[in-house]
Amino acid sequence: MFKRLALNYLRKWAQKEERKPLVLRGARQVGKTTLVKMFADDFDHYIYLNLEEADNAKLFAADSTFDDLLAGIFFRANLTADSHRTLIFIDEIQNEPKAVQALRYFYERRPDLYVIAAGSLLESLMGRHISFPVGRVEYMALHPCTFTEFLSAIGEEALACQIEKIAVPQSLHSYTLELFKKYMIIGGLPEVVANYAQHRDMVRLNGVFNSLLSGYRDDVEKYADKPREQDTIRYILNYGWTSAAHRIQFAKFTNTSFKSADVSNAFRTLEKALLLELVYPLTSTSFPILPDLKKSPKLFWLDTGLVNYVAGMQEELLFTTDSDELWNGDIAEHSVAQELLGATTTFGEKRMFWVRDARNSQAEVDFVLRHKSHLLPIEVKTGSNSKLRSLHLFMEESKENIALRLWNGPMTSDVITRSDGRPFTLYNIPLYYAGHLYEWIRQARNATI
Repeated sequence: MFKRLALNYLRKWAQKEERKPLVLRGARQVGKTTLVKMFADDFDHYIYLNLEEADNAKLFAADSTFDDLLAGIFFRANLTADSHRTLIFIDEIQNEPKAVQALRYFYERRPDLYVIAAGSLLESLMGRHISFPVGRVEYMALHPCTFTEFLSAIGEEALACQIEKIAVPQSLHSYTLELFKKYMIIGGLPEVVANYAQHRDMVRLNGVFNSLLSGYRDDVEKYADKPREQDTIRYILNYGWTSAAHRIQFAKFTNTSFKSADVSNAFRTLEKALLLELVYPLTSTSFPILPDLKKSPKLFWLDTGLVNYVAGMQEELLFTTDSDELWNGDIAEHSVAQELLGATTTFGEKRMFWVRDARNSQAEVDFVLRHKSHLLPIEVKTGSNSKLRSLHLFMEESKENIALRLWNGPMTSDVITRSDGRPFTLYNIPLYYAGHLYEWIRQARNATI
């Protein structure tokens, strides 16, 4: 077990005066149950109810009053109903719909209790079989481990603090970059990170990855009811990883015989399960934010380490002697995408990228970061000679004063003049700060944003 940044959010939630039951949302194997167990150390009493266990599910399934339900819960835990500062965790809540509905009564009648709910297949069932009481619960998203969480797990807490402060000494730049390379290979799934932290052996991680992937594949029947959709989902889970950080077309996806509608539906199902995200591009450089759903989306998977494993890229990345080979291409972009999403606990947060809305234009900016009323372009380019044509085209249309490049070099900046004479500043930021760009913006002294 190692510290997760989401603990800070949980502690803030616990301090709220108008606290509602909290529903943890995230894909399987991102550490929801472990996180709550760590959080439970802050409480006098902890009641864990796993509704996969029949006796626990029966507590909620019985036709009884809320007071009777509560008495049964505390009796099973050998506690009194007025026990001081008690955390109740209802795990696998999707197994009993009445437990979902009971959350409203925890909010209305026992706001002094701290109630958290989660479920391994919750996402795929929401909207079809499960509906949470509107206005009576709040949500928190949990993602795979960030780079700083990875550093803390392997004993590099001091370096993690320096990254969070955007204060890594230049003398540690190469060392930090090498650790980020390891993170890019390993990814952020908690079981994988914990295994590496204990054994420091990347090769033995293959067994862990295989077990995790088998679990996702075994859930196919739970994600979809129709055999054809199940077949399409299996195909995507077997072969879709090589399209990570690429724009995809449903009709031509990996040259299959599946119909476009079948592929689209299968992707939507996996997206609801939070195993992947389809990101549609913006075509404007200013507000409002309106993704163009007619254009092809970009595919981001749950975890870069899993992408490396399934796509068979780990050995190449592990044994390369030229560091730039690792940074070039899709792995760096996918890792940045993972860091951007991992920086937030807000459920439904979407990553964004930009394409130029012009005939035959290939211009594409890797990411667009929303900061207050600003849309800032981000390119993930690592070589010193990398071209930034798309970013320059974005800035030609934009009123912003800064643009960002994430790369493997040190922190630098350049003032660039647009064709109409307007200047902007291009900031070159080390890749390992990708998850802390908002802190970088806060600190930026010369950025007029």
